[in-house]
Amino acid sequence: MTDNKKIVLVVGAGDATGGAIAKRFASEGYVACVTRRSADKLQPLVESIQSAGGEAYGFACDARKEDQVIALVEKIENELGPIEVFVFNIGANVPCSILEETARKYFKIWEMACFSGFLNAREVAKRMVTRQRGTILFTGATAGLRGAAGFAAFAGAKHGIRALAQSMARELGPLNIHVAHVVVDGAIDTDFIRDNFPQKYALKDQDGILDPKHIADSYWYLHSQPRDAWTFELDLRPWNEPW
Repeated sequence: MTDNKKIVLVVGAGDATGGAIAKRFASEGYVACVTRRSADKLQPLVESIQSAGGEAYGFACDARKEDQVIALVEKIENELGPIEVFVFNIGANVPCSILEETARKYFKIWEMACFSGFLNAREVAKRMVTRQRGTILFTGATAGLRGAAGFAAFAGAKHGIRALAQSMARELGPLNIHVAHVVVDGAIDTDFIRDNFPQKYALKDQDGILDPKHIADSYWYLHSQPRDAWTFELDLRPWNEPW
């Protein structure tokens, strides 16, 4: 392990928000450790960071499996350096009528978007507490504030992750660990939005959908805040997005 290296761990480093966050922190000199269930899908992101002069490593990890999460955190801490920033960015936005929702799918969405956040944040927090410093950032959604029709499972999970963040902030803040929750309220510039919601994607030229790079700037801002003025919850939405 190299003690002078600072690690940002992004769990759920997809092609949009998670990847942009990893790139933003890497541009500031942090070693980006990124995870998905499939390591192969991380290779383009890792190569992009490295080609820009940064340092990055991809890890295959099922964030719902306690043994895999524990092994991941131990490997990073022992071989690369201290995790200074942890970002939980798993979504699981799967619509379904409550009349057709199955117990299996409801539980899986909760596991992905809430339970895995607990597992990963707990393991990282244990390390941060011993150093008395660190930042833990959770990606939330509109569903964490109000549940929409057809999104009962997702809303339940996102309400849960927000409550987890609130509780952790109150417990860990006095130990010099900044915990924050980011409400992303609006469509994000992704292939999914482009392919499935072309009318919404057409608003991109009017700054009508969220740019992942600008979301990532807000994560860096939260991490950089002085501790006498920490933000717990940051709400991000395009200028034309209805409240």
